[in-house]
Amino acid sequence: QVQLVESGGGLVQAGGSLRLSCAASGLTFSNYFMGWLRQAPGKEREFVAAIYRSGGIKYYADSVKGRFTISRDNAKNTVYLQMLSLKPEDTAVYYCAADSQNWVKLQRGACDYWGQGTQVTVSS
Repeated sequence: QVQLVESGGGLVQAGGSLRLSCAASGLTFSNYFMGWLRQAPGKEREFVAAIYRSGGIKYYADSVKGRFTISRDNAKNTVYLQMLSLKPEDTAVYYCAADSQNWVKLQRGACDYWGQGTQVTVSS
Protein backbone atom coordinates (compact mmCIF):
# COMPACT_ATOMS: atom_id res chain seq x y z
CA GLN A 1 0.00 0.00 0.00
CA VAL A 2 1.45 3.32 -1.09
CA GLN A 3 1.51 6.09 1.47
CA LEU A 4 2.67 9.68 1.16
CA VAL A 5 2.74 11.42 4.52
CA GLU A 6 3.33 15.16 4.68
CA SER A 7 4.58 17.05 7.69
CA GLY A 8 6.00 20.45 8.58
CA GLY A 9 3.03 22.69 7.96
CA GLY A 10 1.89 25.32 10.41
CA LEU A 11 1.24 28.98 11.09
CA VAL A 12 3.93 31.49 10.20
CA GLN A 13 4.13 35.25 9.77
CA ALA A 14 4.66 36.81 6.38
CA GLY A 15 8.33 36.76 5.49
CA GLY A 16 8.91 33.61 7.50
CA SER A 17 9.88 30.16 6.36
CA LEU A 18 8.75 26.57 6.63
CA ARG A 19 10.11 23.25 5.46
CA LEU A 20 7.65 20.60 4.37
CA SER A 21 8.56 16.93 4.24
CA CYS A 22 6.83 14.03 2.54
CA ALA A 23 7.76 10.49 3.54
CA ALA A 24 6.87 7.85 0.97
CA SER A 25 6.37 4.14 1.53
CA GLY A 26 5.06 1.21 -0.46
CA LEU A 27 6.72 2.27 -3.71
CA THR A 28 10.17 2.33 -5.29
CA PHE A 29 10.73 5.98 -4.51
CA SER A 30 13.60 6.57 -6.90
CA ASN A 31 11.37 5.49 -9.82
CA TYR A 32 8.91 8.32 -9.22
CA PHE A 33 8.70 11.94 -10.17
CA MET A 34 7.73 13.78 -7.01
CA GLY A 35 6.04 17.10 -6.52
CA TRP A 36 4.00 19.48 -4.45
CA LEU A 37 0.66 21.03 -5.23
CA ARG A 38 -1.50 23.28 -3.09
CA GLN A 39 -5.11 24.25 -2.73
CA ALA A 40 -6.28 27.47 -1.14
CA PRO A 41 -9.85 27.84 0.17
CA GLY A 42 -12.28 28.32 -2.69
CA LYS A 43 -9.61 27.82 -5.32
CA GLU A 44 -8.51 25.05 -7.68
CA ARG A 45 -5.58 22.89 -6.76
CA GLU A 46 -2.43 24.33 -8.32
CA PHE A 47 1.04 23.09 -9.14
CA VAL A 48 3.90 24.30 -6.94
CA ALA A 49 7.02 22.29 -7.78
CA ALA A 50 8.25 19.00 -9.21
CA ILE A 51 11.51 17.11 -9.18
CA TYR A 52 12.88 14.38 -11.45
CA ARG A 53 13.68 10.91 -10.21
CA SER A 54 17.37 11.62 -9.72
CA GLY A 55 16.74 15.12 -8.41
CA GLY A 56 18.72 16.73 -11.19
CA ILE A 57 15.84 18.61 -12.82
CA LYS A 58 13.28 20.74 -11.02
CA TYR A 59 10.28 22.78 -12.08
CA TYR A 60 8.50 25.56 -10.24
CA ALA A 61 5.36 27.58 -10.61
CA ASP A 62 6.13 31.21 -11.42
CA SER A 63 4.46 32.28 -8.19
CA VAL A 64 7.03 30.48 -6.05
CA LYS A 65 10.15 30.64 -8.20
CA GLY A 66 13.08 32.06 -6.25
CA ARG A 67 11.36 31.50 -2.89
CA PHE A 68 10.66 27.76 -2.77
CA THR A 69 13.11 24.90 -3.28
CA ILE A 70 12.17 21.29 -3.88
CA SER A 71 14.63 18.53 -3.07
CA ARG A 72 14.63 14.80 -2.45
CA ASP A 73 16.60 12.18 -0.58
CA ASN A 74 16.15 8.85 -2.33
CA ALA A 75 17.92 7.03 0.50
CA LYS A 76 15.26 8.29 2.92
CA ASN A 77 12.31 8.07 0.51
CA THR A 78 11.54 11.67 1.29
CA VAL A 79 10.85 14.82 -0.71
CA TYR A 80 11.11 18.30 0.77
CA LEU A 81 9.80 21.76 0.04
CA GLN A 82 11.77 24.59 1.58
CA MET A 83 9.64 27.72 1.59
CA LEU A 84 11.18 31.13 2.21
CA SER A 85 9.78 34.66 2.19
CA LEU A 86 6.28 33.33 2.68
CA LYS A 87 3.34 35.50 1.70
CA PRO A 88 -0.29 35.40 2.83
CA GLU A 89 -1.23 34.18 -0.65
CA ASP A 90 0.84 31.05 0.00
CA THR A 91 -1.78 29.97 2.52
CA ALA A 92 -3.15 26.61 1.40
CA VAL A 93 -3.20 22.91 2.02
CA TYR A 94 -0.02 21.51 0.51
CA TYR A 95 -0.13 18.06 -1.03
CA CYS A 96 2.70 15.73 -1.89
CA ALA A 97 2.27 13.81 -5.15
CA ALA A 98 4.03 11.03 -7.01
CA ASP A 99 3.92 9.88 -10.59
CA SER A 100 5.79 7.08 -12.32
CA GLN A 101 5.60 8.52 -15.85
CA ASN A 102 6.36 12.23 -16.09
CA TRP A 103 6.32 15.55 -14.29
CA VAL A 104 3.62 17.00 -16.56
CA LYS A 105 1.10 14.66 -15.01
CA LEU A 106 2.12 16.07 -11.63
CA GLN A 107 1.74 19.59 -12.95
CA ARG A 108 -1.78 18.78 -14.11
CA GLY A 109 -2.69 17.02 -10.89
CA ALA A 110 -3.25 13.75 -12.74
CA CYS A 111 -0.69 11.75 -10.84
CA ASP A 112 -0.57 8.24 -9.44
CA TYR A 113 -0.56 9.00 -5.71
CA TRP A 114 -1.41 11.82 -3.33
CA GLY A 115 -0.77 12.55 0.29
CA GLN A 116 -3.39 13.76 2.75
CA GLY A 117 -2.05 17.29 2.80
CA THR A 118 -0.60 19.64 5.40
CA GLN A 119 -1.96 23.09 6.19
CA VAL A 120 0.25 26.14 5.72
CA THR A 121 -1.11 29.42 7.01
CA VAL A 122 0.76 32.68 6.50
CA SER A 123 -0.47 35.64 8.52
CA SER A 124 0.03 39.23 7.39
